Amino acid sequence: MTVTYTAEVASCRGFGCFLKLLLRWRASVYKLVWMDLTAFLMLYYSFSLVYRFLLDETQKLTFEHVVTYCKEYSDLIPLSFVLGFYVSLVMTRWWAQYMVIPWPDSIAVFVSATIHGQDERGRLMRRTIVRYTCVCLTLVLTNISPRVKKRFPTLDHFVDAGLLLENELAIFQSLNAKFPKPSKHWLPIVWASSIVTRARKEGRIRDDFAVKTLIDELNKFRGNAGRLIHYDMISIPLVYTQVVTLAVYTYFLTSVMGRQWTESGDGSSAETGTIVDKYFPVFTTLQFFFYMGWLKVAETLINPFGEDDDDFEVNWIIDRNLQVSYLIVDEMHHEHPELIRDQYWDEIFPIELPYTAAAQPFREEHPEPSTAGIQLSAAQQELQPSSVRIEDLAPEYNSKFHTEIADDAASGIHFTAGGGKISRSGSRVSTRERRFSGGSTPSNISGSLTRVNSVTSVLKRLFSKEDRPDGNKSADGTRTPARMPNSSSAASLQTRFPGGGSMRIGVIEEVDEQMTMTSMRPETRPHVNSIFPQGPPPPTAPVNVPGSVSNVNGRNTSEILSTSAPAAAVRSVNPTRAQRTTQSARSSAAFEPATSYSSGQVNEADNISLSSSSTVSSDDEFSKLKTEREKQRRDRTILKLARSISAQTQINQAGRLGAGDSEALLTELGHSSRISLRPRDDNFSDHV
Repeated sequence: MTVTYTAEVASCRGFGCFLKLLLRWRASVYKLVWMDLTAFLMLYYSFSLVYRFLLDETQKLTFEHVVTYCKEYSDLIPLSFVLGFYVSLVMTRWWAQYMVIPWPDSIAVFVSATIHGQDERGRLMRRTIVRYTCVCLTLVLTNISPRVKKRFPTLDHFVDAGLLLENELAIFQSLNAKFPKPSKHWLPIVWASSIVTRARKEGRIRDDFAVKTLIDELNKFRGNAGRLIHYDMISIPLVYTQVVTLAVYTYFLTSVMGRQWTESGDGSSAETGTIVDKYFPVFTTLQFFFYMGWLKVAETLINPFGEDDDDFEVNWIIDRNLQVSYLIVDEMHHEHPELIRDQYWDEIFPIELPYTAAAQPFREEHPEPSTAGIQLSAAQQELQPSSVRIEDLAPEYNSKFHTEIADDAASGIHFTAGGGKISRSGSRVSTRERRFSGGSTPSNISGSLTRVNSVTSVLKRLFSKEDRPDGNKSADGTRTPARMPNSSSAASLQTRFPGGGSMRIGVIEEVDEQMTMTSMRPETRPHVNSIFPQGPPPPTAPVNVPGSVSNVNGRNTSEILSTSAPAAAVRSVNPTRAQRTTQSARSSAAFEPATSYSSGQVNEADNISLSSSSTVSSDDEFSKLKTEREKQRRDRTILKLARSISAQTQINQAGRLGAGDSEALLTELGHSSRISLRPRDDNFSDHV
C-alpha cells in the first residue's frame, strides 16, 4: 500500500517540512537498508579486530598495503553515474505504469448518457457493460499482482465475488480448455461491445456517433489493460540490473578493506586513517547508507504491483471501480438535482467568493503581468516618423524591374510590372505609386479590367503556331502566324522581334482572382435566335376540348367547351399546364393575349404583338406581360369565387328538396356551371 505524506508537506516553514518525516519507519530508508548496513559494519569490525589483535608486524604491513590498494582504486567504479541513471529509469517506468491503469469512469458516464431506458432490460445492459470492464481489469491484475492473485486464485472466486456469472464462467472454461496459453482478459470487452451493438439495434442508443464513442472507450480500456501486461512481460534489461547490483556491492566490499584504520606506515605509504575512524567509520557508513538506499529504492519500485510498502493499492482499485461504475450507470442514471437559480443569478457572476476567518490571511490579489509596472509619459508615447526608406534598405528593389538589368538574354522574354498607379484588390489597397519603365500601358486594376489572355496562354500561342486555327496558309502550304485577339490586357504585349530580340510582356501585379474570372467571360452573349436559327416549331392542328355532358330527352349529349387555335392565332384564358410551360419557354417570339371561349364560340381579344426587333425595349415588354398576367389571375379568382358561391347555393337548396327532385337539381347545377364559365363584365365583378 502506498504511503502518502502529502498533507504533512503542504507548507514549508522554519527548518523545512522534511525533518518531521525522518522518524518514520514504514516505507523508510532505514527499513530498507538496516540489514545490509548491519552486515557491512560487522564485516568491517571483524577485519579491524583481526588487524589490531591477531596479526604480527609483518602481517600488519601486508594488510596496510592491501588497504592502500583498495582505497586508491575503488574510486574507479562510476557508481554515482550508473546508479543515478538506473534509478531515474525505474522511477519513470514506475509512474508510467500507474498512468496506464485503466479506470472505467469515462465508460460508465458514456453508458449512462447514451443507453436509454428506465426498464429492467435497459438497466441490465448498463450494469452488465460496466461489470465486464471491471472483470477485464481484475483479470489483468491477477496476472501481474501477487496481492490480487492471492485474493482471486481461480475463476471460481470471480463467481463467488459476483464479478462473473455461471454461464460466463462456462465460456471462460471452454476457451481455456481450447486455448490455455493466451490471456482471456479481452473477452469481457468483446461481450460489452456486443451489448452496445444490440442496444443500438433495439433503439436504446439513438445515433451511431454514440455507438462509436462507446466502442472507442472500450478499445481504449482494453489497450491500457494490455499495456499493463506488456509492462509485466517486458522488464528493464537484466544485464543493466546486474551491472548496477554488481557495481554497488563490489564498491562496498572494497570499502570494507579500503576504509580500514591503520597505523603509520613504514615510509612507503601514507597514513590511511584518522583517530576518529579508529572507533567508527562515520563517512563510510553514510556513503553506504546513501548508495545502498538508492539501490533499494530501485528494487522496490521496479515492480509496483508487488507487496512492498510503496506499491500500488490494486485491491482497493478493484473495489472502487465496481462501486463507482454501478453508482454512475444505475443509481445516478438520468438523475440530477432540481434546477434552481444560483445565488449569483442576478449578479451574473460574483465579484469574490467569501472567506472564513481562518482563510482571511490567505486572501489573494489578481495576478498581474510582468509589464504592468511600466508607465510611459505623454512625450514617450508620441509616435515618431520613420526616417528609413525602403529604397535605402533594398536599393535593388527599383532597379530589378529595369530592362537594362533584368533582361533575360537566354529566353528573350522578361516581365515588367504595369506602370502607373497600381491599386490592389478590395481588402488590400496600396496608395504607393510605382512607376517602372518598360513601355507597358498604365492600368488601374481596381477599375474595369478585362484580362482575356494570361501569360500562360500567350506563351502557348507563341510556341505552337502550327496548331493555331486562326493562322493563314500561304501559297506554299505553310501556315503564317495569326494575330492574337485584342483585349484590354493585351495592350502591354508588344510585337516579337524577328531578329531574336526580346519581347516585353507587361505582367499585371496582384490581379484580383474574381476580376480575372469576370474578364475571361466572352464579350458576346448567346441569344435565342443564335441557338434556334431555324425558328419556332410549326403550330399543331386544332384540338376540340370537351365540355360538360347533359341529358336531353334521355340521351347524353357532349358539349364542346372550346377549340384550340394554332400558335399564330389566339390562346386560352385558362391555359393548361403544358400550354403554360410552352409560353414560359418562348422568350423572344410574338406574344398573343388570352382569348376566352364560351359554349363553343370563340371571342377573340385584340392581339398584342411584341416585336423582337431592337426598337422595342425590354421594359415595355415586361410591363405588358405583367399586365396580361394580372388580368388572367383576376379572371381566375372571379371564376373560382363564382363556382364556390353557386355550389354552396345548390347544396343549401338540396337540403330542402326531397329525393324526387335530384334529377332537376343536377340539371340546374350543370346550367349554373355553364353560366359561370362565361366571361364576366366589370359590373358583375364589382357585384361579386
